[in-house]
Amino acid sequence: MSLQEVSAGRAEHPVDIVERVASQQDWAFERAEDDEISISAAGRWASYDVSFTWLPDLEALHIACAFDLKLPEPRRAEAARLVALINEQLWVGHFDLWPAQGLVMFRHALLLAGGVEASSRQCLGMLEAALEACERHYQAFQFVGWAGKSARQALDAAMFETVGEA
Repeated sequence: MSLQEVSAGRAEHPVDIVERVASQQDWAFERAEDDEISISAAGRWASYDVSFTWLPDLEALHIACAFDLKLPEPRRAEAARLVALINEQLWVGHFDLWPAQGLVMFRHALLLAGGVEASSRQCLGMLEAALEACERHYQAFQFVGWAGKSARQALDAAMFETVGEA
C-alpha cells in the first residue's frame, strides 16, 4: 500500500479541520488551495502570517508562522546565532532564518502517518504554540536587528520577567 492510498482514505482533510478552527475563532483566513490555508493573527508585538500546509507524501500537517520583521544584512549572522540559542530551548517546533530575505519564521509539523486523523485541539495547539513562540521571542529579534544587541543580550533582555506594577 502506498502513502497516497493511505492519504486518500482520510475521513476529513487536515486543512478542513484547520479551516473549521479558524472559523470558530473568528480569524481571518484564505484558502487558495486544497492543501493550504493562510491565517492572519494579531499578537501583542506584531501581526502574524500563519500558513498550514498538508504534505500528503509525508502525511504531515506543517505550520509556518512569520512576522513582519526583515533583518538588515549586517545583522543576519547575529540573528542566526539568536535562532540557535532560541531553538536550544524549544521543545516543540523551531525558528528558521531565511538569510537571502532576512526573514524569521517559526515552523513545526504534526505527523499523521498511517491515516491518523488530526483533531481540532491538535490544530489549535499547533497554532497556539507557534504564536506563543513568536510573541515570546519577537523582541529578541528586534533587539538584534535594530538595537545592535548580541544574540545573548537580546535573548536575556526578552526573557527578563518583571513582577508587580510601577
